[in-house]
Amino acid sequence: MAEIVLGIGGIGATNTMGSSLKTYALGSCIAVVILDPQTRTVGMVHVALPDSSIKPEKVATLPGYFVDTGIPALFEQMRRCGTKGPKGLIVKLAGGAQIMDQNNTFNIGKRNALAAKKILWGFGLAPVAEDLGDNFSRTVTLAADSGIMTLSSPGRPNWHI
Repeated sequence: MAEIVLGIGGIGATNTMGSSLKTYALGSCIAVVILDPQTRTVGMVHVALPDSSIKPEKVATLPGYFVDTGIPALFEQMRRCGTKGPKGLIVKLAGGAQIMDQNNTFNIGKRNALAAKKILWGFGLAPVAEDLGDNFSRTVTLAADSGIMTLSSPGRPNWHI
């Protein structure tokens, strides 16, 4: 079983049975997960910030770092695996916690979640499930075989969305 690990700004897509996509320790970052039931392709992007305009030079090397460039780049990765377009895709979101910003000064997690939903709405998509906010990190594993999205966090039992 091949496990594809995505770091911050990482983008991955696969339709190889037995494989999975995984990203660790989402704090204010968001994992955008997309499933294509027709091609059995799964994809994920680990975005850190909502808007690439604050550091446009980073987009060329790491488009997945930003919501506004990461989601379109994820669609492109999924097209390479046979996904035709946004129609019929299943979207799930996780992350967006308030961990290091207890006074809500920057609200990066909330801003990431809102930016992701706005971009997805532009493609005619909305999340069917989400696990966002709160004050703990999440690790996300996405199984290509089943499309099951498993979340884990220290001191908590695993859960699925």
